[in-house]
Amino acid sequence: MKEERTPKVPTEEGRSQVAHDSKQPALTPRGTPQAPPIRAREGDEIHTAPEFAVGEGDVRTAGEGVRAVAGTSLWKDAWKRLLKNKLAVFGMVVVVLIALAVIIGPAIIKATTGFTYDYIPPDNTQSYPPFTAPDGSFSWTHPMGTDSAGRDMLARVLLGGRISLMVGIISTIVSLIIGITWGATAGYIGGKVDDVLMRIVDVLYAIPYMMIVIVLLAFFASQTPLGQLFLLFTALGAVSWLTMARIVRGQVISLKNQEFVLAARATGVTTPKIIFRHLVPNALGPVIVYATLTIPSVMLSEAFLSFLGLGVQAPLASWGSLANDGIQNIAIFPWQLIFPGVTMALTLFSLNFLGDGLRDALDPQMRKF
Repeated sequence: MKEERTPKVPTEEGRSQVAHDSKQPALTPRGTPQAPPIRAREGDEIHTAPEFAVGEGDVRTAGEGVRAVAGTSLWKDAWKRLLKNKLAVFGMVVVVLIALAVIIGPAIIKATTGFTYDYIPPDNTQSYPPFTAPDGSFSWTHPMGTDSAGRDMLARVLLGGRISLMVGIISTIVSLIIGITWGATAGYIGGKVDDVLMRIVDVLYAIPYMMIVIVLLAFFASQTPLGQLFLLFTALGAVSWLTMARIVRGQVISLKNQEFVLAARATGVTTPKIIFRHLVPNALGPVIVYATLTIPSVMLSEAFLSFLGLGVQAPLASWGSLANDGIQNIAIFPWQLIFPGVTMALTLFSLNFLGDGLRDALDPQMRKF
């Protein structure tokens, strides 16, 4: 029977003092030397993002046919998704072409033919069909014909497009300024301020939209065409911000407890700066989408008001006022209604296609192309 021996633990004095060789690997706590690396890693690109992982350790050697994945952003992804939407691209192209036409078109017509939107020929005040000269022969002088006073319809349609787009864009900007300020303030401050501000929005929602505009236009009526046009901008913008306020309020409520807002608040940033420098820029996606959908809505409202005689006053014209003039002579001169009506419809459809495309492109849930 063997004797059981208790293993002796070497004391500090009993250990052999061996000089450490700097060329030999140091011992680990378990007494085994460290394993040498499998290979040198000079020139390697290590990617820590899990979606870029290609194998164990996620190590790829530069120069082996593998390149680093370029970074991207929300706006680049949104632009790529927008370009894949054919209807949105079509709407964007049409809107750009119409905008260029209404901006530079009247000047080109005046330089080439001498006609303006309010020019009435002194010797001829009859309406002629498209591509028809006063003597009845074919002519490129009036591609869209003339109206009842002999004015060139192409020049008037381009001017009407300029005013209609101005009404839509300026009124939308007014509604954005009011809606963003109102909704962001209510959403960030909260409490009683939120209750009071949103109850005002609810009360205004209960009143018919068009009735408010008609009352404003009738009460603050202007005697000049430009004054009436400015009043139309203000009236349409002042009542179309309600939905924008609700959208911005919801976005701000979802963002105001995020870490970047808490950090800004902890460093002493004032409330207005937090709202307009930190919160509003992060809510621009839904704001841009709704703005593109508000422009055609405002343009349609302006056309309806001009059709009722409460919109743009002569000698200025919009697509709505041109349609109002054309419908009175639709049985005799149908081109006076067809051209402004078709142009307005094409613009409204294109803006809606573009708005729908932007909504899909900026949707955070749609990450795949």
